[in-house]
Amino acid sequence: MGVTPEEMEAVIRSAIPITHLQILDESSGCGENYSVVIVSEAFEGKNTLARHRMVNEMLKKEISSIHAFTQKTFTPKQWEAQQAKG
Repeated sequence: MGVTPEEMEAVIRSAIPITHLQILDESSGCGENYSVVIVSEAFEGKNTLARHRMVNEMLKKEISSIHAFTQKTFTPKQWEAQQAKG
């Protein structure tokens, strides 16, 4: 059984302050394959592995009931630079 984007968003927003959040259901609506982009000041000073572990921990229940999950995590400054690139 899948997870809705709204369920994922609620968990993420309740766990950390969010500057930008994008949740993409890549499973044609069945809720089994998600890709997320999370921008948060909570990622400041953490490397990519620490950020991903943090997100995996907060979404542990949701991730356990889906097939695939990918994530990109940025600090607000990194996101700004990413957007400037194009």
